[in-house]
Amino acid sequence: MADLNGCRLGFAMCGSFCCARKGLNAAKACAEAGAELVPVVSEHFAQITTRFGSPTAFLEELALLGNGRIVQSIVDAEPIGPKNLTDALVVAPCTGNLLAKLAAGITDNTVTMAVKSHLRGGKPVILCISTNDGLSASARNLGDLLNRKHYFFVPFGQDAPLQKPTSLVGDFSLIPQTVAAALEHRQLQPVLVKYAMETS
Repeated sequence: MADLNGCRLGFAMCGSFCCARKGLNAAKACAEAGAELVPVVSEHFAQITTRFGSPTAFLEELALLGNGRIVQSIVDAEPIGPKNLTDALVVAPCTGNLLAKLAAGITDNTVTMAVKSHLRGGKPVILCISTNDGLSASARNLGDLLNRKHYFFVPFGQDAPLQKPTSLVGDFSLIPQTVAAALEHRQLQPVLVKYAMETS
């Protein structure tokens, strides 16, 4: 099990709603490994109710993990770097939309501001991708960030290669280990993992 004792871990969640529960479980696993969590949520994650759940329930769970505090605005995210609030920052789930913004240096919401502010100190950002176009429109952004300093990826693979041939999803269970490796400036290997293939 990863040892994250003493790590002040930003844990950001975006609007890949189907993976919200996996993200919350990973946040809990990081806390259980000793991390002090600083939860961050995108505006979409905080406001949109979907068939996967209501934001209220998710935010309540995150607040418990963050000792009552959740970063929910650009204004609240901006001090993360200048005030040295985090040692590492996870984005889980990280959508294709967010990948594109990070690759292009766009800062227009809470999570992109949190990443930009955190990177100011040259600290690791750990991305757990969840995107249906990872092997199509988002592929170039993925490649860009794989080659970008200070970015690390939770090992990922095709989650449903027959039903969704361009979809890529990170293995959320490997987030604590990926964080531990990133704190040592190492990419957890192998980056590509094999999911169970569909049989029909």
